[in-house]
Amino acid sequence: MSCSNPGQPQFWERFKYRAKRLRAMPFDTPTAPIEKFSKQSYAGPVNQTLDKLTAEIKACRICRARFAATATGHAPRPVVWFGHASRIVIAGQAPGMRVHASGRPFADPSGDRLRDWLGLSGDAFYDRKHVSIVSMAFCFPGYDAKGADLPPPPICAKTWRVRVFDQLGDIPLTILVGGYAQKWHLTRPGSVTDTVRRWRDFAPRAYPLPHPSWRNTGWLKRNPWFEVELLPELKARVREVLDK
Repeated sequence: MSCSNPGQPQFWERFKYRAKRLRAMPFDTPTAPIEKFSKQSYAGPVNQTLDKLTAEIKACRICRARFAATATGHAPRPVVWFGHASRIVIAGQAPGMRVHASGRPFADPSGDRLRDWLGLSGDAFYDRKHVSIVSMAFCFPGYDAKGADLPPPPICAKTWRVRVFDQLGDIPLTILVGGYAQKWHLTRPGSVTDTVRRWRDFAPRAYPLPHPSWRNTGWLKRNPWFEVELLPELKARVREVLDK
């Protein structure tokens, strides 16, 4: 099976000119709907260097009050991991508790599974000259009173995401991990299962994946086509992009 698809949507052009971000929402309405926006409507400075943008994100504390009100009561700690010449972007959801503590994205069992899916060693995965990791939220959102993961705060993507992708430029391969990233990057995505099942529609510029959490082990057993059909093509595409 070829990893190219002559009839595929033009993923990058769709993102470049029809990018989506989250409109202004009150902090107490995290389930407010996602809306489309015009990239040209963004009025912030887009001509700063990636290094300056990185420093600005690391200093961000806009969710201080939100995080203090969670069951974890933690302070913001943005985990920023992208570079100037990256060939691959991994668009994830948000750091978990372990990543919050380590400051290293996907430094947990989910990351082990994701690296296996991509066919990358730890050294290659964390080489920012080749791979950038840009989650929908840079900070750990915390847990609710029942110990469940809170969703990534919409204000994070609204504030930073377009500016980061402006600086990263034309990326040959984007890995869309989970529903939040897929809804932001793709036009009219369905459920995670439906979107991942349609992976050929987005390849070779983008590959939608389920979250590599252990909680999705049952999903993998119910959908054996993912490991049989999608993963070999994804690994081949990763090698192809990094070898150029």
